[in-house]
Amino acid sequence: MTTPPGRTDAVHTAGPVASDEDVAAELLDFLAERTRTRWEPDQDLFAVGGMSSLFAMQLVVHLEQTYQIAISGADLMLDNFRTVEAMVRLVNKLRGSAPAPGSTGE
Repeated sequence: MTTPPGRTDAVHTAGPVASDEDVAAELLDFLAERTRTRWEPDQDLFAVGGMSSLFAMQLVVHLEQTYQIAISGADLMLDNFRTVEAMVRLVNKLRGSAPAPGSTGE
C-alpha cells in the first residue's frame, strides 16, 4: 500500500511505539475512510455488516504494513478483527508489547 499525498500513516520504523489510543485512532480513521462510516472502538464490525471477507483481508495487510507485524495461523481468527479494541490487542501481542497502562480492554 502507498500513502496518498498529504496523508500520514502510523508506520513504525523507528522511535517510540504508538500507544493503544494512537493505534485505535489510526484504525478508526482507516475504517472510516474505507467504509465512509464512523465506528466505535468496541463496535462489532461483523455483526453490523461493516466488513466483508475481502475487506477483512485488506485490513490484515494494512495492520501488517502499518505496524510491521505478521498475522498468520491462529491469529487470523475472526475474534481478533471483530472490534478495533480487539485489533489493538492483536497489534500489541504481535509486536511483543503489553497494553499501555490505563488502556481499555474487554
